[in-house]
Amino acid sequence: MTSAQIYAFAVIALMMAAFIWGRLRYDLVAALALLLAVATGIVPYEDAFSGFSDEIVIIVGSALLVSAAVARSGIMEVAIQRFAPGISSVRGQLTLLVIIVTILSAFVKNIGALAIMMPIAFQFARRSGVSPSVFLMPMAFGSLLGGLMTQIGTSPNIIVSRVREDIGGTPFTMFDFTPVGAALAVVGIVFLVLFYWLVPQRSRATASMHEAIDIKNYVTEARVVATSTVIDQTVRDLAKIAEGEAMVMQIVRAGNRRLTPLPDVTLKEDDIVILEGSPEALDRLVAQGGLQLSSDRRAAVAVESAAEIGAIEAVVGESSELIGRTARQFALFDRHQVNLLAISRKGQRLSSRLGEVQIRMGDVLVLQGSLERLPELLRDLGCLPLAERPLRLGSVRRGLVPIAILGAAMISTALGVLPVAVAFFGAAVLMVLARAVPLREVYDSIDGPILVMLAALIPVSDALRTTGGTDLIAKLLSDISHSLPPYGALALILVAAMAVTPFLNNAATVLVMAPIAAGFASGLGYRPEAFLMAVAIGAGCDFLTPIGHQCNTLVMGPGGYRFGDYSRLGLPLSILVVFVAVPMLMLVWPLR
Repeated sequence: MTSAQIYAFAVIALMMAAFIWGRLRYDLVAALALLLAVATGIVPYEDAFSGFSDEIVIIVGSALLVSAAVARSGIMEVAIQRFAPGISSVRGQLTLLVIIVTILSAFVKNIGALAIMMPIAFQFARRSGVSPSVFLMPMAFGSLLGGLMTQIGTSPNIIVSRVREDIGGTPFTMFDFTPVGAALAVVGIVFLVLFYWLVPQRSRATASMHEAIDIKNYVTEARVVATSTVIDQTVRDLAKIAEGEAMVMQIVRAGNRRLTPLPDVTLKEDDIVILEGSPEALDRLVAQGGLQLSSDRRAAVAVESAAEIGAIEAVVGESSELIGRTARQFALFDRHQVNLLAISRKGQRLSSRLGEVQIRMGDVLVLQGSLERLPELLRDLGCLPLAERPLRLGSVRRGLVPIAILGAAMISTALGVLPVAVAFFGAAVLMVLARAVPLREVYDSIDGPILVMLAALIPVSDALRTTGGTDLIAKLLSDISHSLPPYGALALILVAAMAVTPFLNNAATVLVMAPIAAGFASGLGYRPEAFLMAVAIGAGCDFLTPIGHQCNTLVMGPGGYRFGDYSRLGLPLSILVVFVAVPMLMLVWPLR
């Protein structure tokens, strides 16, 4: 073993130990590993930052932005309400999510399938009162299992098909992967649904600030318009949308006639409903019910074409000129082009129309206007902005546009028209152009620490190959395999591919391992097909780390996972895959 190979194995071992230790954030660990690799010479200076241009970084960043745009559209919330209104148990929700992701991943890129379903996972998490981490990791693992079922499901399957063509002149076909892949998918889904509790409930680091601002009783008013979906439906039907997180306080009908919102009262066009609840629940009521916020006069805001319109929460200070006056008396919109969307008062339930509420010191207001002018205006009004939180109440909905953009990207990759990186990067740019994601939220959606970790680790992991470390592993495998029975040799290749994938990424693992597997299969007198399939399965089944596959990386930030969390669910799943895959491979692809 050369000194360069010793350094490569040592750097990777130290990096893994630091990840498991967990005292340093994952992006800092990756950056330190890169610096150590450069200092020891296993990563040349000119290659130190090559990872920042790698397509994996582009794919993950773009997929995060695309997923945020899909979530913001509200389409997924409507889909849940329509197709899965009765699923309330965590296990039932998880079963639905994992099955859909797994099936989708067989026919489209698994990262695309995961991006579509992540917003639904967040919605289910809010509905059940659990952390999204309960759903996201099993979904990521399900997407990897689904990718095993067809040739186009994941990159390793495509590459191993080409290797077989180079060796024997015949590539694997579209559904050659299905018998073994489907068996693994079914067993994997059952395992994930039964043992999801192995995943620790985590939350993003920013969640504590959001939870500290505990404002529950916002009051807003909305009008039932001609296009509303709740016309001629009852108050009970409208309340179902909020799932118990908001309620109808009063109904104002023509002639300023006020109705008690009994559950069986039917809603009519031009009714004004006074709503109380959390900002998220009010947003769902307005969006899914097709209501129009009565005080939302965005179309009349002259600055809309020149500046971004958004909402902000602010506390009325003791010297505010708003105190003792209503928004209508103060002419808030006419004087400042600012809409009052909602109001919250601690310890008191409000049932008056929004413009008639007399504002007091300490009230929390949701104000909508030009995001460039709002900070200055709040100072003039004597209001203090709260810590920034994502508010969608009164935001522009782009309907089916994000779904159409994502669908076009996935179809173009499935048909081979565009590479995955180009397709998803293009989709991300189109999402921003279509204003499916506000400009101010673009870089928050991308999740910088995750991308820095990936970019730093790519040259570090590649050092294992450039220093000849992978050749040493191949020789060791070959030496061991001669003393093993057929199923042992096949299991060895599968486990080796699983072990190497976190350091080479799945495509590179197949390129390195497939020729090795085919070579010593023939050396042992076996047919190569089962061994090539074992390499593809091993490379597509990295359940132990967040870095071996972009799907695992995609959920790391949103799920708030630590590096060591993956092995808690992933290690038993990996063992299960080995025990199921080996006999299935020998059955479907005989060794002799």
